[in-house]
Amino acid sequence: MNGWFDVNKSKADEFFFVLKAGNGEVVMTSEMYTTRAKADNGIMSVQTNSAEDFNYERATAADGKYHFNLHAPSNHQVIGTSQMYATMETREVGIASVKENGKSTTIKDNTNL
Repeated sequence: MNGWFDVNKSKADEFFFVLKAGNGEVVMTSEMYTTRAKADNGIMSVQTNSAEDFNYERATAADGKYHFNLHAPSNHQVIGTSQMYATMETREVGIASVKENGKSTTIKDNTNL
């Protein structure tokens, strides 16, 4: 089963998306966008840029947990951020999931729910 993007609207009327793996697990969450069109552009950026390893910033939080950010190569802005992982190995599994599921063309609109 392939992954998909869920587009959502926050209580502050901003838009964001989450990339989900085929099992429904969230693998990456976007920043907040002021318009739906900007959120859609963020999804297109994930679809375009998620396959390349050099677009991932691997980081360690102050509490010792691991996470990653996916950057757009053109402007180096963060497109999406992962959850926290207990080990470097599980972080790499998360990156592999974004590489696989980030090319999805399935977009579910939850903004009117």
